[in-house]
Amino acid sequence: MSWSATQYSKFERERNRPVQDLLAQVVHGAVTKAADIGCGPGNSTELLRARFPGAVITGMDSSEDMIAAARKRLPDIQFELADIGTWQGASGPFDVILANAVLQWVPDHAALLPALLAKLAPGGSLAVQQPDNLDEPAHRLMRQVAEAGPWAAKLAGASREARHGPDWYYRILTGAGATVDVWRTIFHHPLPGGPGAVVEWFKGSALRPYLNRLNESEHGDFLARYEALIAEAYPALPDGTVLLPFPRLFFVATRPADGPG
Repeated sequence: MSWSATQYSKFERERNRPVQDLLAQVVHGAVTKAADIGCGPGNSTELLRARFPGAVITGMDSSEDMIAAARKRLPDIQFELADIGTWQGASGPFDVILANAVLQWVPDHAALLPALLAKLAPGGSLAVQQPDNLDEPAHRLMRQVAEAGPWAAKLAGASREARHGPDWYYRILTGAGATVDVWRTIFHHPLPGGPGAVVEWFKGSALRPYLNRLNESEHGDFLARYEALIAEAYPALPDGTVLLPFPRLFFVATRPADGPG
């Protein structure tokens, strides 16, 4: 699946807010090694470095465009092109592994999360944030447009995000021996520009699996239908701003200080 660093970064200030909230809850003594998996254009990596300025940090992502943007942004940090599902973490073990808004694109969390915990040093933490908005109008409407248009067959199964509830993650992580802090936050992002701004937001994330399967002329039709429905679901305020509710799920899983769980 192709990603656009430029499109994703249009709402960088808003996308940074949950990363900052997540990193604030990572309590660790001396962090010497940290990794940002699914680093995107490097905005989360930059925040990771600010939180732990003494750490040697590595970043990785499966998108060449994202890695190119990250390397340009942070030339002193090592970035690698890799897939989270097969990532070996050769430069570990890590005191902190950050996974910001990315694990929903990786399947089989029941196997993935214990594997990531195993890459932590004793006392190290896996810090994860992912959208929890599949039932929000923005997501329901993109599925509706995909299923009702002339492209229905082409888009069947386009988006298969892996997401579970807080209790599921708690069971998996504590079962792997970790201590777990889990919480959910609903952000309300004011987006100037009306419903078109909501469409622009999701063009950098949840709409990508659909748009990647459409040709150029289909893009325009799909987005026009989607924006018309978004305008009804997210009416603009008198000044033209749309307030976008965005639920996110967070957890910090920490390995015991005396060794593997």
